[in-house]
Amino acid sequence: MSHTFCTVEDRVGSCYIDHTVSRVLTMPTCYANPRVVPRATPIYVLFLDLDRYGIPYPKSNTVYRTEKIGILRNDTDTVPTFRWVEGRGLLSEGVSDQQGQGEMSRVSDRWDRAGPLASSNMYYHWILKSRGGKERLMENIFNSYASVLRGHRHHKRSCPRTPLMCLVSLPKDYRSPEPWPGRESKIWFSNLEHPKLSAFIKTQNWLNLSSDYLLIPPKASEFKGGAEQYFSSIEEMVPDIEWGKNIRVILDIGCTGGGFGVALLEKNVITLSFGLMGDQTDLAQLTLERGIPAVLGNLASRRLPFPSSVFDAIHCGECGIPWHSSGGKLLLEMNRILRPGGYFITSTKNGDIDSEEGMSTLIASICWSNLGHKTDEDSETNIRVYQRPTSNDIYELRATKKPSFCQENENQDAAWYTPIKPCLHKVAAAIEERGTDWPEEWPKRLDTFPEWLADSHDKLTADHKHWKAVVDKSYLGGLGIDWSTIRNVMDMKAIYGGFAAALASQKVWVMNVVPVHAPNTLPIIFERGLLGIYHDWCEPFSTYPRSYDLLHADHLFSRLKNRCKQPVVIVVEMDRILRPGGWVIIRDKLEILDPLEAILRSLYWDIRTTYGKDKEGLICAQKTTWRP
Repeated sequence: MSHTFCTVEDRVGSCYIDHTVSRVLTMPTCYANPRVVPRATPIYVLFLDLDRYGIPYPKSNTVYRTEKIGILRNDTDTVPTFRWVEGRGLLSEGVSDQQGQGEMSRVSDRWDRAGPLASSNMYYHWILKSRGGKERLMENIFNSYASVLRGHRHHKRSCPRTPLMCLVSLPKDYRSPEPWPGRESKIWFSNLEHPKLSAFIKTQNWLNLSSDYLLIPPKASEFKGGAEQYFSSIEEMVPDIEWGKNIRVILDIGCTGGGFGVALLEKNVITLSFGLMGDQTDLAQLTLERGIPAVLGNLASRRLPFPSSVFDAIHCGECGIPWHSSGGKLLLEMNRILRPGGYFITSTKNGDIDSEEGMSTLIASICWSNLGHKTDEDSETNIRVYQRPTSNDIYELRATKKPSFCQENENQDAAWYTPIKPCLHKVAAAIEERGTDWPEEWPKRLDTFPEWLADSHDKLTADHKHWKAVVDKSYLGGLGIDWSTIRNVMDMKAIYGGFAAALASQKVWVMNVVPVHAPNTLPIIFERGLLGIYHDWCEPFSTYPRSYDLLHADHLFSRLKNRCKQPVVIVVEMDRILRPGGWVIIRDKLEILDPLEAILRSLYWDIRTTYGKDKEGLICAQKTTWRP
């Protein structure tokens, strides 16, 4: 039996393959294999056996999509009828008799109401056959495909209405990453090889191809003269900056390969690299493969998925972003997420006088202090450091009141599909407000809570003790996980960051995800010196395939079972972002874990540990290299 992968010659499903960049820009919507199963139950399957039923292949240069189909019990291999529908249409299905059509409709209705986690008797049939394996699979659909061809770097996140149910194929010769430390400087090139990255490597003296490895020599970085010289220039302009003490959490805009984050790790600084969607070299994937935190996103008209006033510093190296354009909306967004008193550090190439003048005017209008400007003669790079005000008094001195202040009742933390408003956020003034005081120095800030959290001290302390006990007594030694292979970790439903705090002594970093429907606890996580992001798990996460070594989900599925139209897509997404050999730890109600275990087994994951008591339980599973 032959099966076709969902990428055909050009563009299929929701896949857009741009031959000018040789990349697939979106995760594909795949086709279904109409196979009769021995029970009258709906299944969600992924590929269509075209040859077997004599169905014509889709035309090239055309976009197709499909949705779920119902499969009826039948003693014979009755073949549904199909038709290809172009554009945003669906792959329609039917059966020969009217009664069958009615039954299929009722089956579909039951699916939509209950969701695939409602029963442990569901049948899962995963089919995949890649025709190349080198496609760069992404999870978002850009609003403007033509903008990619024009070379624009910034696009809006726009996910398809129908959840995407594809299993992502593995690159040829995929291998598990090197242990940490060592992973930051020695990478299996086959894990991320593609033409644009190969061409980029040839132009960089800090990246070397040696046999099967991509090597980054110690102290080498994308900064000419080295990272230490770069930091020295910053420290000359800001003598009181203390890396790893008062500066702990940094956002690195642009993501140039992770060298900035690697260098700061030695100083106890955790850097989140923010890769732009239009980066054709996929340097954010290189950063993650090195074991450095990174996410994908865009700088356009929407807020970034972070709370207000949380980053100790924001960095933009070799920055070509036009901060002053569109009324300075992008810089106003940086002002929103930068902590009062925090630093904004940029480095740019010499020669762009208009941009420098526009930036200077905008900086003055939002009252940021210009702490220094230094030119590196060797690299012809201008380094500038600015600081956000710590008081609202300075705003009264502005010659003009533009940009105007945001409304006082506006939720500054609202950041999920929220438009950037061309207004200036004031600094918190009352002692009970978040942002009035700088956090304690690291590592004291991890378990020292400020005045604005006075009402939550008991909850935070109890949460910290709980996760410390769970990690020490169970996770580190009782589940069979080899923690020497674990570096990139995600807590899929973080609350106060207790799980991440309990792992602080391990050689890992944790991406704390606060679901958008949950209480807004992400500012607390940042206050503790940890990283985090907002996300809706009914949609794909903004990262590359195989980004994480371990996923932790504490009562995530029970919260999302009735919220997501098809909760099984969460498992598909976990399969996408977890590397082969990676681990999942899932804690939830037993009524959730039973069908969930069936789904994991259908993916041929190894169930290493299961435990249940008083209607609560745990699954610890390991992803294998199996692909259908």
